[in-house]
Amino acid sequence: MGLISNFVALLPMLLLLVSNSKAQSAAGVFDITKYGAKPNADITAALASAWKEACASTTPSKVLIPKGTYGLSQSNLKGPCKSSIELQLEGTVQASADVKGDGLLLLEYVDQLTVSGTGVVDGQGKTAWGKNDCHLKKICTKLPMNLKFNFVTNSIVKDITSLDSKNYHFNLLACKNLTFDHVTITAPGNSPNTDGIHVGDSEQINILNTNIATGDDCISVGSSNKQIVISEVTCGPGHGISIGSLGKYTNEKELMGVTVKKCKLTGTTNGVRIKTWPDSAVAFPASDMHFEDIEMVNVSNPVLIDQEYCPWNQCNRKVPSKIKISKVSFKNIRGTSATPVAVKLVCSQSNPCEGVEVADIDLTYSGSEGPIKSQCANVKPVISGKQNPPICAELAPAGGPSSD
Repeated sequence: MGLISNFVALLPMLLLLVSNSKAQSAAGVFDITKYGAKPNADITAALASAWKEACASTTPSKVLIPKGTYGLSQSNLKGPCKSSIELQLEGTVQASADVKGDGLLLLEYVDQLTVSGTGVVDGQGKTAWGKNDCHLKKICTKLPMNLKFNFVTNSIVKDITSLDSKNYHFNLLACKNLTFDHVTITAPGNSPNTDGIHVGDSEQINILNTNIATGDDCISVGSSNKQIVISEVTCGPGHGISIGSLGKYTNEKELMGVTVKKCKLTGTTNGVRIKTWPDSAVAFPASDMHFEDIEMVNVSNPVLIDQEYCPWNQCNRKVPSKIKISKVSFKNIRGTSATPVAVKLVCSQSNPCEGVEVADIDLTYSGSEGPIKSQCANVKPVISGKQNPPICAELAPAGGPSSD
């Protein structure tokens, strides 16, 4: 009886402890509906208020966008925050038809950020793609992106979906130790400039277990990057997984250390490629780039180094690229090509590629434009293992203009 009576006496205290624990847990969640957000209405102000309070918390916090559909205008969510912070997206946020601004969600100067949830960032791109003029002008109209990460460090983006961005889906600038895991990116194959993830001026970026279907590069790795890993990504439709384009702007710097492995590309206009502009605006090295264990399904230009990248003829192709490419490998690349030229290694006449390794290529072509083949210029690759097609059997002149 004594034990029972003691337990009964302690029960209110135990209940109070549990209640306090729940209260403390709830205190770390900043639900936008508590700040006036309502479904089918604009939540920009409510999100800003919730973020401001969460960012000021000295203990880990979470901003919650619950299930429902909400309107959103450009939202600048800035740090630094006083502790780790999570943006949990369970609903759908929709952009307006407005084509002004940099993007829908801009996250800047945040350390230890988690972006998570089963929700969707919907850029409503169909309202804006017709205004894209990048195929007409080298310096073209910049439409808003879905999500921009500037100076974000030690962070992760997981499980969310980016839909129909007006421009790039995700843009990274000056980020460090940022991981994308199990992210979904979706836009039609004819949507212009809708790169899935564009990485610039960043290091230690990991893109893992991600599904991308879009109208431009599934992933594009620009200049001034270091230690980029892309693994177990599916890509298609789209323009493939690209390093570059490099050399378009004068502020670009050295690129070093990109690994692409265990990926599958389906129906893309390119496979894995490195692209640099001829008559480049600046000279710098691009090195230590590796593509391994890649499956191609009906992919045009499956393996490509293109140092004459000149979309829409917006450059002087007669002036060789000043980007020096070295330490590159293509290994265990297999599947089907949609073009007879399955391996094309066209390097700069003034800065030939060095240290290129090609091993175990097994590609087939069943079209009507002749046998499968490779094409090489200004490169002497080290070749080993299976060669299907034969690699650089003859050093042929460079091919026609790029178009994507």
